[in-house]
Amino acid sequence: MHYHQYYPIDVINGPGTRATLFVSGCEHQCRGCYNQSTWRLDSGHPFDQGMADRIIADLSDTKIKRRGLSLSGGDPLHPANLAAVSALVARVRAECPGKDIWCWTGYRLDELSEAQWQLVEQLDVLVDGRFEQALADPALRWRGSHNQRIIERPRRQACGNSQDQATLTASQKESVSC
Repeated sequence: MHYHQYYPIDVINGPGTRATLFVSGCEHQCRGCYNQSTWRLDSGHPFDQGMADRIIADLSDTKIKRRGLSLSGGDPLHPANLAAVSALVARVRAECPGKDIWCWTGYRLDELSEAQWQLVEQLDVLVDGRFEQALADPALRWRGSHNQRIIERPRRQACGNSQDQATLTASQKESVSC
């Protein structure tokens, strides 16, 4: 996996102070995307053990408390990114208790593969759906267009093939169909 940018201190991509990793690689290539430079899988820098260690160290830093990790891109759920992103999420869960993990993807829940679901079920919040320029709204919080959903604790049993509702974050006070 490659990553395009890492922000050890970020207050834009999710609630509170966070660490944010923008991975490389996106097959959606949404018209109007402001992260077009992240589309190629090989753009940016190789993601290695040193970068993973740095993220864990930043999340563990007591001088600058971070609420959690945000994963964006590109697309963290791109099939080529799944192994490295899953390993990072597992490390955060094991080594940084109490930190939340947010992830942005162009995939919708009903499009996820088995491997993507295995990762998604480890997240606290998933922002799903492709950016749609016709539905763009700069006033939206944590998403770029109205079709994108902020889904808290996405789980297959709640969203699989049933008509159950996925719960949005409390700040959104809405629900959407999976």
